[in-house]
Amino acid sequence: MAAGQLSGVLPVMKERGYTSNDVVSRLRGILHMKKIGHTGTLDPEATGVLPVCLGRATKIAGYLTDTDKTYRCVMRLGITTDTEDMTGSVTGISDTSGMDDEKIRQALLSFIGEYDQIPPMYSAKKVGGKKLYELAREGITIERKPSRVRIESITDISTDISEDGMLTTFTVECSKGTYIRSLCRDVGEKLGCGASMQSLVRTRACGISIDDCMTLDEIEKLAHDPLWQGSSVIPAEHFFLDLADITVSGTDEKFVKNGNKLKVRGLARGRYRVYLSDGTFAALYDVDGEEARLCRLFLE
Repeated sequence: MAAGQLSGVLPVMKERGYTSNDVVSRLRGILHMKKIGHTGTLDPEATGVLPVCLGRATKIAGYLTDTDKTYRCVMRLGITTDTEDMTGSVTGISDTSGMDDEKIRQALLSFIGEYDQIPPMYSAKKVGGKKLYELAREGITIERKPSRVRIESITDISTDISEDGMLTTFTVECSKGTYIRSLCRDVGEKLGCGASMQSLVRTRACGISIDDCMTLDEIEKLAHDPLWQGSSVIPAEHFFLDLADITVSGTDEKFVKNGNKLKVRGLARGRYRVYLSDGTFAALYDVDGEEARLCRLFLE
C-alpha cells in the first residue's frame, strides 16, 4: 500500500520543540498526503503520544479528542510564571521550606474528581474567535470562564530537591480539556507557595500507549521502505470495538453508501459499527426502535 493511500490512526511520539500542527505538516511531506489531522494539541515543550488521523480516518478525530488522557508531569514548587510553565517569564518566587511530601500529596489528591479550571492565557483556547495565546502575545490578559474538567486519578507522587528547586513528579489521568499547567498552578495556590509545570509527557491517549508510538524520523524511514504496507497504522474501526456491529448487503448497502436511514429489527437501542458485505468498515449508525440513522460515514 502506498503511503498516500493510508487510512487509519498513526501513533506518533511528539518530540520537544514541535507543535501538533508542525507534526501534521511534516507528515504531509513524508507520506505525500493532504488529509491528515491530529487529535488534540500538545504544547511545543511537551512530549509523548499524539495520535494522527490519516485519509478517511480524519473523520474520527472528533471522537478521539473526547477520550481521557494520561500524563507524567514534573511540577516545580515555589515559582509562578505568566505561561504557568517554565518557558514563561517569572511572576513570583516563594519559600518552599514549609512544604513536605505529605502536604504536597494531600494538595494534589484534593483535585481528584470534577472541578472548575480556568484555562491559561497562553493556550489555544478561543475566546471571541481569537486564540488566547494570540491575545497574550499582544500583552492582553482577559478574564477566562472556568471549564468543568475531571481528574480521574493522581498516582506515583514523589518530591525531590534538585538544583532546579523543589520538584514533584506525578502521573495524572484526566478528561479532555484539562490543562496540566493549570492544575500545577491550582495546586501551588492551594499550598500557598505557587507552582509551575516543569515538564510534561503524555503517556496515553485514545487508548494508545507511549510504547506504541514512533518518532517522525522513524516514520520517515518506514515510509521510504518499499516493503512497508502501513502495518503501524491502526484501523479506524479499532477505536469503536466496544460497539456491536452490523453487516449490510444488497439495497441496505446502497443506503449506507449514500448515508440513508436503514430499517432494522431486533436490535437494542444504541450505536453500532456498520460493515459492507466485503468487510469494509463503512459507518457508525444510531439505532432507535426499528430505524437506524447515520452518525458518521467513513467511505469518502
